[in-house]
Amino acid sequence: MKNTHTIRPEIRRYVEGEIIPRYDSFDKGHDRSHAEDVIADSLKLAERFDADPEMSYVIAAYHDLGLCEEREFHHIVSGRILLGDPTLKKWFDDDSLRVMSEAVEDHRASSGHAPRSIYGMIVADADRRIDTSTILRRTVQYGMKHYPEYGPEEHWNRFIGHLEKKYGDGGYMRFWIPDSDNARRLAELRAAIRDREALRRMFDRIYAEENVTRAE
Repeated sequence: MKNTHTIRPEIRRYVEGEIIPRYDSFDKGHDRSHAEDVIADSLKLAERFDADPEMSYVIAAYHDLGLCEEREFHHIVSGRILLGDPTLKKWFDDDSLRVMSEAVEDHRASSGHAPRSIYGMIVADADRRIDTSTILRRTVQYGMKHYPEYGPEEHWNRFIGHLEKKYGDGGYMRFWIPDSDNARRLAELRAAIRDREALRRMFDRIYAEENVTRAE
């Protein structure tokens, strides 16, 4: 794993041997590669803001572990798993563990409040990968998988509703580091959502492509 040279070897061995493998049982959007991406981006941001790299590393490694129980409250469960891990007490004091647990709890996009520390801001930003084409396609794919009875217009309406609710100008997706790459890419996605004619053309193309793929 890249960008871990500032982490004590014993912490790195524990996380890579005991924590990261837990992601292998999660879905594609939350698998091992996702965890490793969040770790790498968290360490870059930690260096930028002079935050503790080991705390940032562990926060990123634990941030989605709560998916082992349920998705809706996985951020709370993840924080509880971190705080309750006795192995971490060998390297971090109680105050640091509390801050780390809070950061994990605060990482979720729909949490409704600003992260309580720079560590929460770091993992929240690192956890999100804003790519317009990927988001549009995944939104169509989700609708086709979970609402197979829908026709094209119903899928279009669900598609628009989801994008507006999460990514639109009044949506709950927020980035707490204003000049980050993700903040810039979110502005680009919002512009795409506002251009309804162009967005409908993209939807129609993706929808047709996904129908062909499903038929094969």
